[in-house]
Amino acid sequence: MIPREYRAVGGAVVLFLLIQLGALALVQTFFDQGYQAVENPEDPTNSLWYFGAILVATLGFLAAFKYNLDWIVRVVIVGTSGLLSWYVFSAILPMIPAVFFGSAVAIALWVYPEWYVINTAGVLMGAGAAGLFGITFGILPALLLLTVLAVYDAISVYKTEHMLDLADGVMDLRIPAILIIPLTLSYSILDDTAQDDTTDNQAEPAEEATESTDETEHRDTADLETDADKTDDAEGDGTEDDDAENDGSRDVFFIGLGDAVIPGVLIASAAFFSPAPQLAVPMIELNLPALVALVGTTVGLLILMRMVMKGRAHAGLPLLNGGAIGGYLLGSLWAGIPLLEALGVAGVF
Repeated sequence: MIPREYRAVGGAVVLFLLIQLGALALVQTFFDQGYQAVENPEDPTNSLWYFGAILVATLGFLAAFKYNLDWIVRVVIVGTSGLLSWYVFSAILPMIPAVFFGSAVAIALWVYPEWYVINTAGVLMGAGAAGLFGITFGILPALLLLTVLAVYDAISVYKTEHMLDLADGVMDLRIPAILIIPLTLSYSILDDTAQDDTTDNQAEPAEEATESTDETEHRDTADLETDADKTDDAEGDGTEDDDAENDGSRDVFFIGLGDAVIPGVLIASAAFFSPAPQLAVPMIELNLPALVALVGTTVGLLILMRMVMKGRAHAGLPLLNGGAIGGYLLGSLWAGIPLLEALGVAGVF
């Protein structure tokens, strides 16, 4: 990889860590404030309900894009971002300031969705979502959720390819369904979008239009899934400047927010529900299973970024969720927890 791509990888790792460490800092406060969404977090059917919600939201978003109702998707995601930001701020601030800052995030996204505004909202949204789902899904439901979503992600990218269509639609809306890693100081997603709009409004010969469409369909996407929240994959695309054209590199990389949130659910769940002793780390809940799951997710991310940089679409969650699950199980065994107990099925067998 060339130096610009190393910067992309470094930026991706930093954003992932901010989201996952943020979730670990929030889980206990969220629980104390009564934010656990179900009565029995150990019920494995919770995962099926959540997966069903993802399918419904995905179909709804695809229908919105098909019938030129993109604004509905933008309203939903911006509103969700403001709500989750309020949850995060409420963990550290009194009610009125928390409402103010959560509203400010939503307003900033709507009025001036530059890449650093989107990333700030995405980190808050991702940490809040991973923390909330972490205390809502016990170990077994979290493992089931990650497994099912990894399989679904692979099918939706490599077989049906509908996740690539969803990714293209989300990319144009400038919403925190994605995390943006600029590789040049001058990069602006607002300028990029303005240029794209100008190009779209210009008449072009049919042959050129076909070539443009083909290029869009073959972006370097590891895929985007919009969660209700729900982005769940990584997209690497780029608009090249003069220097980039000379060295074949990109100006920017895009990563699906769900790629950080979904494995973060297991990390947060492990920190909260695992019987492993807590590590003496200030400000966050952390034990050995959660720590090694975090390391496994990071390894999966590095492999994913390497694959995306070779120039084709890849599903992100098989690698990321696989790294999280493998790391969690390894960390659990390392902490002396029997395998069946680590899987959350000790009472079944």
